[in-house]
Amino acid sequence: MPILAAIIKRSIELRHRLRLANDTPIYYQKRELKKLMRKAQFTMFGQTYHFADMVNSKNFVNKFRATVPVHDYKSIYARWWNKTLHNEEDVTWPGKVHYYALSSGTSESSSKHIPVTDDMVKAIRRTSVRQMISLGGYKELRSDIFSKGILMLGGSTHLNQQGSYFEGDLSGITTSKIPFWFQHFYKPGRKISREKDWNTKLDEIVENARQWDIGILVGVPAWCQLLIERIIEKYQVKTIHDIWPNLTIYVHGGVSFEPYRKSFEKLIDLPLTYIETYLASEGFIAFQHEQNNRSMRMVVNNGLFYEFVPFTSENFNADGELVRKPKTLLIDEVEVGEEYAWLISTLAGAWR
Repeated sequence: MPILAAIIKRSIELRHRLRLANDTPIYYQKRELKKLMRKAQFTMFGQTYHFADMVNSKNFVNKFRATVPVHDYKSIYARWWNKTLHNEEDVTWPGKVHYYALSSGTSESSSKHIPVTDDMVKAIRRTSVRQMISLGGYKELRSDIFSKGILMLGGSTHLNQQGSYFEGDLSGITTSKIPFWFQHFYKPGRKISREKDWNTKLDEIVENARQWDIGILVGVPAWCQLLIERIIEKYQVKTIHDIWPNLTIYVHGGVSFEPYRKSFEKLIDLPLTYIETYLASEGFIAFQHEQNNRSMRMVVNNGLFYEFVPFTSENFNADGELVRKPKTLLIDEVEVGEEYAWLISTLAGAWR
């Protein structure tokens, strides 16, 4: 295993040094939009908005923004996504949608069905690999950390079947599709990860904690803090490092870590490397790329196209709702310190 760890670390460092960074974010963004439109040109959505004609135009980005309406969840579901739930194919993305992430969101619906296509799962996996590659720039990490277990504390991989599709937590969907070569490192393993009852899952992880050599912990802060507290209580130890002495990296997301930092650090004995991610139901949007820089790098070249809407009276009404045709900016037009609403088009068939 030490040899394997050294090979993995060396590969990560090499890939990190060789990564291409010559092109600008707007170059990648335009390229991604063209790829999205070309892939979706023969779908119901693509034919309705004439993607085939638009994609070959020099001004395809502006034509796209002028032609395709802005959607919220309610509007895109009412006209398009509800068709995919009734087993129709080639609606907003080629083929049938077999998986939906259930997201509570912040408005309009208590349980939103966000399509998760095979292309989206592959994109999330690619970004996850890129995040691993970025660790090549974290010079203080020991090489043997890459041979330790990776505990991913997420939703159940047991998905609910609803006719022709499955629904569940995004983490459950993506974890159920992890590649075979990752199985050796992945904890808590397939059996425990399928457990639907949250307390039962925690109990089983706690019972097995001593048997695992965990080097990387992944999950939202509240869940991970609760798990660590239960492990410490169960085994009557001072900190989690009494159980997992090689725990070195904590990957978190979903909410700000700052409210948890002080109480979290009371549970550890050795310093951790904290890495923040922004993995939403709509896609893997950003991740922390540098060890001493807490900002996150947006993923601009992996199946996601972004537009930014300035918070002005021109774009929002008195109730704070987006107007029908807001003025949008591209990634090279935004300014540091300004606030924007965010539109996203993806390879799961979300459009603006």
